[in-house]
Amino acid sequence: MELNQTYKEAVRSIKEAILRSQYKAASAVNKEQLSLYYGIGRYVSQNSRDGFWGTGAIEQISTNLQKELPGLRGFSAANMKKMRIFYEGWETVLNRQLPTDDLKQNRSLPSNDLQVSENQLNINRSTTTNDLRIEENLLLMEIRQPAADKFNWNDFLQIGFSHHIEILFKAKALDARFFYIHECATRFWNVLTLKDYLRSDLYGKRGSMPNNFTQTIPNAKQLLKAVASFKDEYFLDYINIEQIDEAEEDLDERVVEQAIVANIKKFILTVGTDFTFVGNQYRIEVAGEELFIDLLFFNRELNALVAIELKTGKFRAAYLGQLNLYLSALDEHVRKPHENPSIGIILCKEMNHTFVEFAVRDYSKPMGVATYRTSEEMPEKWRKSMPDIEELKKLL
Repeated sequence: MELNQTYKEAVRSIKEAILRSQYKAASAVNKEQLSLYYGIGRYVSQNSRDGFWGTGAIEQISTNLQKELPGLRGFSAANMKKMRIFYEGWETVLNRQLPTDDLKQNRSLPSNDLQVSENQLNINRSTTTNDLRIEENLLLMEIRQPAADKFNWNDFLQIGFSHHIEILFKAKALDARFFYIHECATRFWNVLTLKDYLRSDLYGKRGSMPNNFTQTIPNAKQLLKAVASFKDEYFLDYINIEQIDEAEEDLDERVVEQAIVANIKKFILTVGTDFTFVGNQYRIEVAGEELFIDLLFFNRELNALVAIELKTGKFRAAYLGQLNLYLSALDEHVRKPHENPSIGIILCKEMNHTFVEFAVRDYSKPMGVATYRTSEEMPEKWRKSMPDIEELKKLL
């Protein structure tokens, strides 16, 4: 059994190395192709949108290109229109450039500088007999990073043109586009996988709970289920905060745990009906050491164990290491062969979303962090709008 697991790990490692090598080898070619397509898209856009070329021009140009370069692939009329979409989709972002005078200087650029540069590598001056219109068509352009842009534009250059077009068609918000580009570049999604995520609106369904699911759950359907199964905040109105003493953190967590266990049906209704309670203070022995998980559930939709660690204070980065250990123990000693890897959730009183996203991203096990509120912490106007529990009992 252990040997088979070793072989599986070896296959996974070699496969990942091959994929990374292939992507690295293709990245240089891909950069040149994207630069060419962007430049051609610019040229086509500027000449076709204002009617200068006339109806059917793109189709005619494509046909003539095939005659000039027999066997040429990728320059059908449909693809040239996609190049126009590629340019128009990114021109407002990529054209945040240097002053025009600087751009026209033929100077060398560092390879890691990705802003769109109008260094002229090929200039066509076209003159018409009607209006003597003269244009500089910059067909070969170098895509360079816009100044002060926080997005990693190396990701932009690592994914293929087909990926870009799918993203432009389906993701309209700039943040959503950056999200899908980053995931394609770092998770090696093929176009079919990307289409699944776009169709299912992975970006929109992520929820606001900070997690590392996209890094740790490779299966597209499982990932979508995971992001939809958890919220960033839960309302636990059956916890009595008067029993909680901030000076004794361990005792506080036990009070919260006991309140949840005593109201386990309510808790399951809060987190989702697909959860089945396995136990609290769930004991696992690893190499003679005992580990105790605060709350352990099984989620039928995810087909996975879900470990929940309770914290009554603010999120701390050290909690993730503890949870990662628990998930490793669950996967090694408790998880059944047909089940998916275990998922961990830290449930705490407060957190800094940005800090949590930074802290959780490099862990190998799927984890997220959520917060909870009690009834006493609800805004006054909300509490007043809720019916009194004693009155409800009388009515029932």
